[in-house]
Amino acid sequence: MAQDGAGRGFIPVRFAVLTVSDTRTADQDRSGDTLAERITQAGHLLVHRAICRDERADIAAQLRAWVAAPGVDAVLTTGGTGLTGRDVTVEAHRDVYEKEIEAFGTLFTMISVQKIGTSAIQSRACAGVAGGTYLFALPGSPSACRDAWDGILGPQFDYRHRPCNFVEIMPRLDEHLRRK
Repeated sequence: MAQDGAGRGFIPVRFAVLTVSDTRTADQDRSGDTLAERITQAGHLLVHRAICRDERADIAAQLRAWVAAPGVDAVLTTGGTGLTGRDVTVEAHRDVYEKEIEAFGTLFTMISVQKIGTSAIQSRACAGVAGGTYLFALPGSPSACRDAWDGILGPQFDYRHRPCNFVEIMPRLDEHLRRK
């Protein structure tokens, strides 16, 4: 159970949001809108937002570009985590990861089962770290994006969340790169 983080100040995190879709436009991007709203309402910064087709190389290239950008701490992608032939977001993420955060998919599934029952088996939500940047692949529905933010990402990206959170270890994510 999370303990009270009283006395710890809030630290804003810089997010990029990538919607993966062959059909969505900026006007139709409800999942991207959901994530953007959650990010900014929490007091964080939305520094980049884009839409990318369901092409593994294109998705990985965008992830690598944001990992290399000094002003991005975390990337959230939405879409392309299912089981169909065009769903390649997970593979693109894993092409970029240095370390995978295996428990994210497990925890997301636990939350999803409470909402959609056994249909949660069809999601391949995943997460990892590359170049000191967090990367999260979320399903393409607004509801799944809300569940991921409200149940996992919102608390983990709040420095006041106890006993531990993603923000407090951010300065050490790329320490292996600095040791050389």
